[in-house]
Amino acid sequence: QVQLVESGGGLVQAGGSLRLSCAASGRTFSSYAMGWFRQAPGKEREFVATINWSGTRTYYADSVKGRFTISRDNAKNMGYLQMNSLKPDDTGVYYCAAGQYGGRTSSGYDYWGQGTQVTVSS
Repeated sequence: QVQLVESGGGLVQAGGSLRLSCAASGRTFSSYAMGWFRQAPGKEREFVATINWSGTRTYYADSVKGRFTISRDNAKNMGYLQMNSLKPDDTGVYYCAAGQYGGRTSSGYDYWGQGTQVTVSS
């Protein structure tokens, strides 16, 4: 069992930066892939980024590639999403997820956090 708690969201102007954190409990976090998803008002949840269990492979949605960086520190049971050059379209609730398969779809993740709100003003 893994429990995930996100933090670091907030209100930022376009062009600004935020760093989201995902604190994981449970000894097995280091064996799971980790992902970040987001959901804007009135829209479906969408994939943002994923990282494999060891941190050696990452994948990004085209919309965030070059602006966002996903990382993890297994020794601390932490995951991160560094978000730079933020745009109003990045607004939404950001969710951290962990799972055996990972990937770009929700089905690859078994555990989810409660989400943290990110609002980017123009």
